[in-house]
Amino acid sequence: MNSELPATRELPGGCEISADPARLDAEVIHQWLSEDAYWALGRSREKQDAAIAGSLNFGVYDSASGAQLGYARVVTDRATFAWLCDVYVAPGARGKGLGTALAAAARDHLAAYGLRRVLLATADAHAVYAKVGFEPLGTPEKWMVLGEQ
Repeated sequence: MNSELPATRELPGGCEISADPARLDAEVIHQWLSEDAYWALGRSREKQDAAIAGSLNFGVYDSASGAQLGYARVVTDRATFAWLCDVYVAPGARGKGLGTALAAAARDHLAAYGLRRVLLATADAHAVYAKVGFEPLGTPEKWMVLGEQ
């Protein structure tokens, strides 16, 4: 799913965002999400690897060392809908705008598809996503869920 993603994007502060799946550190992504992300606690490595394989993936990296500092993925049909999820920035890299940069990179990539909507769910980072244009659902009473809430 990753063959058409944009090239690396340079960020201020010596970081870059890349959509190159070969750069992803699947082990560290799994550790971050399964041990520190409230929405993915306990997620198995097998489940995480399958999620990566079926998604558009974005990584944030330190330009000098190449170390991965953040991650986000998008599930989409590339025609009508997308779901931005698993946005995570390593604790030591927080407060530098990397979460906002990840959301903006996903938004910018998805714009080419002319999607009807891009959704996400967050319990605590509404301001991060508002900076790139996300807003609360206008008609939440229309939406339903099957599974965890």
